[in-house]
Amino acid sequence: MSYTVLIPARLASTRLPNKPLADIGGAPMVVRVAQRAAQSQASRIVVAADHPSIVEACQAHSIECVLTRDDHPTGSDRLAQACELLGLDGQDAVVNVQGDEPLIDPALIDACATQLDRRPDCVVSTAAHPIHEAELFANPNVVKVVLDAAGRALYFSRAPIPWWRDAPVAGQPCSAVAPALRHIGIYGYRAGFLRRFPSLSISPLETIESLEQLRVMWHGERIAVHVTEQAPGAGVDTPEDLERVRAVFAAG
Repeated sequence: MSYTVLIPARLASTRLPNKPLADIGGAPMVVRVAQRAAQSQASRIVVAADHPSIVEACQAHSIECVLTRDDHPTGSDRLAQACELLGLDGQDAVVNVQGDEPLIDPALIDACATQLDRRPDCVVSTAAHPIHEAELFANPNVVKVVLDAAGRALYFSRAPIPWWRDAPVAGQPCSAVAPALRHIGIYGYRAGFLRRFPSLSISPLETIESLEQLRVMWHGERIAVHVTEQAPGAGVDTPEDLERVRAVFAAG
């Protein structure tokens, strides 16, 4: 299928200032993300920036970029404006790759796009992988997802779900029955829904969990989930993360 990768890039970051422009092996991080995404089957790679300096950096490396408003409350709002600027609408497929994921697997990007192509009943797709470690299962910073029989999300939570009531040791991931799944923060969208998303009222569950994807389900839409055995490559949130990723690029 034909699809577009959109990469939201926001200059401000509390933990890592000017994060999209952080150098990784001689190129800005947002450029490294776009170059990685270009290894997928996407027909188009576009950065959705909030500052002219990001646009200039992308242009210097022949990466397509659009300048969006700098006051969007969420990345989804930024992507919605990018769809308008690019004329994407209706059933056009878009995959949102985060601008701080320079090690993302191109095959995972393709898998999210394929989910949308195969699941006309869903307006969003995403991914997850099994959790085997009890400490990750209990960690509220690790988002969990449970699925229905058709592989659609039933719920996302920071809580350890599903809770294995009869586990030999309380709090263990229920891998003996069905694996607990860790959500991976990559999304595919139908562009028409993405353009409509900012107008949807915020879900109380979204507010409680601080998980934007719960707004989709609150309004009765469905999310298809691709399950992979592999955990995603490390993202960049802190200076320490940045040094680890730089080391990966330096090692070739």
